[in-house]
Amino acid sequence: MPDTTMSGAAATAGSSIEDVVYPRNVRLTPDDDAVVIIDQTQLPGRLVYEELRTPEAMYDAIKRLKVRGAPAIGIAAGYCAYVLARHIAARTPAPTTDEFLSELERQAAYLNSSRPTAVNLSWALRRMLGVAKTNAAASAPLARIVELLGREARAIHEEDVRMCTAISEYGLTLLHPGDGVLTHCNAGPLATSKYGTGQGPLFLAQERGYDLHVFADETRPLLQGARLTSYELSRAGVDVTLICDNMASIVMRQGWVQACMVGCDRVAMNGDAANKIGTSGVAILAAHYGIPFYVLGPTSTIDRACPTGDDITIELRDPAEIREMWYAEPMAPADVKTYNPSFDVTDHSLITAIVTEKGICRPPYTESLGALFE
Repeated sequence: MPDTTMSGAAATAGSSIEDVVYPRNVRLTPDDDAVVIIDQTQLPGRLVYEELRTPEAMYDAIKRLKVRGAPAIGIAAGYCAYVLARHIAARTPAPTTDEFLSELERQAAYLNSSRPTAVNLSWALRRMLGVAKTNAAASAPLARIVELLGREARAIHEEDVRMCTAISEYGLTLLHPGDGVLTHCNAGPLATSKYGTGQGPLFLAQERGYDLHVFADETRPLLQGARLTSYELSRAGVDVTLICDNMASIVMRQGWVQACMVGCDRVAMNGDAANKIGTSGVAILAAHYGIPFYVLGPTSTIDRACPTGDDITIELRDPAEIREMWYAEPMAPADVKTYNPSFDVTDHSLITAIVTEKGICRPPYTESLGALFE
């Protein structure tokens, strides 16, 4: 087990292997005064819980990937909106309902600006604001509105647990005992809840004795596959081999991979899927070697207002992540230009199936994805 550091109310959290494999990675403090997250930037060396009380701390946690993974971001957004609503309502003098809504909208917009690609962030914030506005229009007292926001935030989390379980069950039907599976980035328990999405079937397979062998791409430049995916899978007892991103082709060529499974941060209505940078390259290789490529995610990641992948905004991140983040000395000259997109879009033609909590969608995705919302 790694060293475990906890702070404040989060110190009550357990540090057993159960928490590591299926961690309570986003939750509230016992008094509902702050959001508690596992700081994923500290893994695998240290398991650190951090409390978020201010909009600035919440924004920083999402922006700096302390909390990451589309479903986990959505869960965190719901809890953050609730905590902020509590703080706004508790101000002296007490705000009017209009003042409360105006400030909550302002802070939600601020949080939403932290990461533009993951649709779950905006989805959860819109959902929370909808609850506040609906009940305000019905003349509910502020205390009642805040109470209902707390219920809604918890409902988002509970729904995600059910969704991840269903996605994992559907995904497992695509695998066979003894399969080799290649995965990219991290879409396990840390990035979601319970089993996860893109790696959810791998944990469920382990529970049911499938004896899979997983190849985890390191996932440059922030190494989510190395730091997080291999960490989670190994602690669950999964037979996992870490590889560099540029080794995926040779592993496939050897015949060691029977399926690729990845998560997603946004899916367009034509089936184009945005996921961590490098995902589209894995899909292209899989197509070359005749390996099925599966995208797994909840229906909340399907953006009904987004016709194709060309309509997805791709987040550009700090050049330092490429030049100097992991070494004492810069890895490249300081004046060299960098291009550091956080995501890429995998064309729908490369995706064998999209697995959701409502079932498995296959081409043509304009029909199968649309049918999910009928």
